[in-house]
Amino acid sequence: MSIPETTPSGSRESWGSRFGFIMATAGFAVGLGNIWRFPYVTGSNGGAAFLLVYVAFSALIGIPLLTAEIGLGRKLGLSPLAGMRKATGSASHPWNAIGWMGTATATIIMGYYLMLLGWIAGYLVMAISGDLAAPPQGDHAALYESFIARPGMVLAYTGAVTAVMCAIVWRGVRHGVERLAKVGMPLFFVILLALAIRSLTFPGAAEGLAWYLRPDFSALDGEALLIALGQAFYSIGIGMAAAFGFGSYLDTANSDVPGSAAIVVAFDTMVAFIAGLVLFPALFAFGLEPDAGPGLLFVTMANLFGRMPAGQLLSIAFFFLLLLAGVTSAVAQIEVLVATLEDSWSIGRTKGVIFIGSGLLLLNVPVVLSQGPWSDFTVFGMDLFVLTDYVSGSLLLPIGALTLALYIAISWGWHGFRDDLNQGAGTVKVAAGWRPFVMVLIPLAVATILLVGLGVF
Repeated sequence: MSIPETTPSGSRESWGSRFGFIMATAGFAVGLGNIWRFPYVTGSNGGAAFLLVYVAFSALIGIPLLTAEIGLGRKLGLSPLAGMRKATGSASHPWNAIGWMGTATATIIMGYYLMLLGWIAGYLVMAISGDLAAPPQGDHAALYESFIARPGMVLAYTGAVTAVMCAIVWRGVRHGVERLAKVGMPLFFVILLALAIRSLTFPGAAEGLAWYLRPDFSALDGEALLIALGQAFYSIGIGMAAAFGFGSYLDTANSDVPGSAAIVVAFDTMVAFIAGLVLFPALFAFGLEPDAGPGLLFVTMANLFGRMPAGQLLSIAFFFLLLLAGVTSAVAQIEVLVATLEDSWSIGRTKGVIFIGSGLLLLNVPVVLSQGPWSDFTVFGMDLFVLTDYVSGSLLLPIGALTLALYIAISWGWHGFRDDLNQGAGTVKVAAGWRPFVMVLIPLAVATILLVGLGVF
């Protein structure tokens, strides 16, 4: 199928530099999952052996899919909904599901992600004030439970963070999103490296490093391989509409999509790896057991900083790092949702930012309440936080990505995909070796993730 090409007009923004685009896209990909989920699943599923499998999946599946999503946005020059409508020439064509699923997934993810940023902002304030170092009765678990059960305070922090992110998006792609990324991502990486170096210098850190990196190939069973596949898929963020939207601001002739996608995936993987060097050497050095999920960030790590020298300073750096990672991801999602209103319904940026920002904040209200006064309300045995995470991550995200993978194989076609994506490409090109992955293996892999999410096997 021939996809109509759109040359960005003078009224549509573009990236100021390739560096800015890469940093913004990396900022979207690098999120909270890189810092708390990846290190733990690596240590629990074979260490360095799992890491090798994860890197392989990221390269063989992540790079082609990210290349495709960015390239499709670049080709069409519009946000996902309007772009796919242009590509299909119909408002009701089945392939428009790529745009709808990506937009829906981004919206639902942001329906709880802003709450997490509110939690992090609250903990950053407590770290700065010193309250985190001396919780009531020295119980960080009780502090965490007490904090998330206070919806008024959580919503205040969530609203403040949302307002800041909306102000950034309101300034536009080049002066808002790109400027944040060009400053924020290098700063993020410097802080992450500094924390990793400090963690590795603690007496006893070698035990945690060994737990994290000791290769255990016997642990690489079918379940571990699926975890590695899912982690590679979710970490890069395929199917969330952001990469499509960011690609729409690229110039077709002068942008290297495959090379940029490879850099973003490499950066995302490196951040996840270094996060483990921050967490586990320090945890083992101070006699704490590694945990998973929010408990690792808000209970175990908070307890850890109370035990180490200069703990307050390190806790401030850590929670600022988390906030920066979360904000860069969320800003990307908000930007693409605002661009969707601009492209599909001709709503101006100011009105779009107000509509999206207030709408997402309202979506977070019931999720925030589900951690406090509505904690007894469940759907299929899940509270609203767990439910929205499951629906977006285990269902909508893989469905959207599978639709994209099938679109490449069936409608775009190998030759069209290769020729379109190689326009402007540098050292990394879509080569013949990509074909079996793009046409067969990637759709099968994404379908497997979806079936696992549905509990089929």
